[in-house]
Amino acid sequence: MKKILCISLAALFSSSVAIAGADNAPYKAAKEKAESDYKAAKDACKSMKGNAEDVCKEEAKVAQARAELDATTQHMNTAKDVEKARRRLADAEYELAKERCDDMSGSTKSACKSDAKSAHKTALASAGTTSTTAAVAQDARTTAAAATDTTRDTVRDATRDTRTAMSDTMITTKVKAEMAADPLVKAMDVHVETQKGIVMLSGFVPSRAEADKAVELARKVEGVQEVKSSIQIKK
Repeated sequence: MKKILCISLAALFSSSVAIAGADNAPYKAAKEKAESDYKAAKDACKSMKGNAEDVCKEEAKVAQARAELDATTQHMNTAKDVEKARRRLADAEYELAKERCDDMSGSTKSACKSDAKSAHKTALASAGTTSTTAAVAQDARTTAAAATDTTRDTVRDATRDTRTAMSDTMITTKVKAEMAADPLVKAMDVHVETQKGIVMLSGFVPSRAEADKAVELARKVEGVQEVKSSIQIKK
């Protein structure tokens, strides 16, 4: 009887380990992709110069942190893990905000850094309040795991969403690289953001020609679905 019991417990333990490994596979795959896309985005920043390159690298770090948060929420979703991922994203966004402030000077730069620090504190405080939400989500995930088809759909959707986010990051990086290489457009004048293939341009430029050229360059980048410009001309 004892022998049978030991064999049963060993089989149960092996099954538990196998299930845990299977559950972690999508998370590991998503995290590895986030790392790979980060390296590619960082390499693309090398075509830029000065602070434009620094900002580009920090944007790549933010995109990686956001993708890792998505992966953690979808596949791990414990309160502790989600909170750590949120804190990493808050830190990355803070570093990006500070880097953008370096383009300014005097009181404007001081105010920019002060705002960045305040936003960082708020984000960190918010990250610490996710325990209850994460716990509820964990219960929901455990219940859903019983339905194999539903779980597969969830994993597939999460992977697609992460892939879309990283594709947007690559589009943004490529658009900035095109602007940095163009003699008419000053990359530092134009802010670029991409959501689901839609590129949004903003900022202040000295001429209409530069604004039009920025739009033209963005439209030529592979993967761009639409370009929306709110670029203003300096007076």
